[in-house]
Amino acid sequence: MSDRPRASLRRILEDLGSTVLDVAVSPGELDTEVTGVHIYDPLDELLLPEGGILLAVGVDRAEQICALLDAVGPAAGVVVKQPMDVDDLVRVKVRETGVAVLGLTRAASWAQVAALLRSLLAEGDLTEPGETPPDDLFALANAVCALLDAPVTIEDRSSRVLAYSGRQDEADPGRVETVLGRQVPERYRRMLEQRGFFRQLYQSREPVYMELDDDIINRVAVAVRSGDEILGSIWAVVREPLSEQRQQALVDAAKIVSLQLLRQRAGADTRRRLRADLLSTVLAGGGDAAEAAGRLGIASERLCVLAAQLSDGPDADASRGESDRQRFCDAFALHVGAIHPRAAAAMVGSVAYAVLPLHAAGEEEPRSLRVAESFLTRVGSRHAANIGVGRMARNLTEVARSRADADRALRVLRARGASGVVAGYTGVHFESLLLQLSDLVQAEEQTPSGPYRRLLDHDTEHGSELAATLRAYLDAFGDVNAASARVHVHANTFRYRLKRLTEISGLDLADPEARLAVMLQMRIFGP
Repeated sequence: MSDRPRASLRRILEDLGSTVLDVAVSPGELDTEVTGVHIYDPLDELLLPEGGILLAVGVDRAEQICALLDAVGPAAGVVVKQPMDVDDLVRVKVRETGVAVLGLTRAASWAQVAALLRSLLAEGDLTEPGETPPDDLFALANAVCALLDAPVTIEDRSSRVLAYSGRQDEADPGRVETVLGRQVPERYRRMLEQRGFFRQLYQSREPVYMELDDDIINRVAVAVRSGDEILGSIWAVVREPLSEQRQQALVDAAKIVSLQLLRQRAGADTRRRLRADLLSTVLAGGGDAAEAAGRLGIASERLCVLAAQLSDGPDADASRGESDRQRFCDAFALHVGAIHPRAAAAMVGSVAYAVLPLHAAGEEEPRSLRVAESFLTRVGSRHAANIGVGRMARNLTEVARSRADADRALRVLRARGASGVVAGYTGVHFESLLLQLSDLVQAEEQTPSGPYRRLLDHDTEHGSELAATLRAYLDAFGDVNAASARVHVHANTFRYRLKRLTEISGLDLADPEARLAVMLQMRIFGP
């Protein structure tokens, strides 16, 4: 493990720059260690761990800010969207609590700043200014900025911003929008593609200078490669072509960024495997569950398991790439992490599992269902998926049962051919039992028996539809008119068929046990 300092509030503010965040009121030094990013919800209990940054959505008045400062404990900072009401009471409260109040630029969304802060924290151990470790993309971006005397972004193949340097306020509005959204806006991507700039960039091993429109400052970019594989690119905002010396500096920087991206890819895979292994141990609920939960930093009491799976068609798992499933799981983990700091999610096989702590007694399943429904609403058509929700587990020893519940609910949704649906285990309990019974029947190679068997044999031999007639009658709860309409025959014809099937099968329709037996066989074996 590294013994370098972890992320400090001062370092994060310097990396983000005044384009996004600035300090509204400071208690003094900003060397507080930042441990995570959390979103304020006035309807939820405020559980902010030490060193957390709270995004105070909807808070702008001085009395609201003071109340939050009293409630957050030893937090690193509270972020409030500008313009905000900062008066002497707020300044006094900041000095008393030692919690900084930060101002978020009006142009940024809360989703953007949450993603920015979490990506900075996910970079690993951030160093203090003056140190430039080789595994910090933001430090590399700042170093390239200094070499080129121009603001820089490092982007992946999809034009998502992986890191950026300072001095972005010197660039044009398009670059500022790119940094805030962590993604090159679609209209700029389309313009670059139409002019063939991406083709030039990925075909050349040298920097490519791009002359753009009058309202956009020109760019110079170089592809980041690993052999023949394009990993991403470095973009600098410039007003004229680079000198030969600076072009070489950009080429050399691309090689260093390539090594870092490869290292991050390998490290991310390792961390994901470790996280999946630890969460699998928690879900198993054995003797090692407590230690695994401790290493993951998740709660150990009043837990609920959610099982999420992509659902684009019956063969979704076979056709989905690993990267698609992992992006879906990452989004799922971000969602549950924003709801509760002691939640965790990881991909186990083709299913993304989440362990979600619950607060209030008596409302466990409705809250879990709302969390799952909210996630599916947010990802929308980008990730068509189903989520099964297990029953509440009072402690880690019951987590395995909650996981089994979630798996069974998810299986019911797959059997229905559903997509974009959330199901709690209690809501699909009977369907789940029928699927389990069907598994047992198939494992023991059992076949229909008794009256139902005789009806099926008669239909096969004579081409009749007596089994369908019986199903319609039972589904209509004995209503002959409704049942006959369902199979498109006259009511008298239906009555004749009903009499005929009882004679052939020996079924006593007045016997509730006999009706139950034949209905179960119909559900398990089909018509």
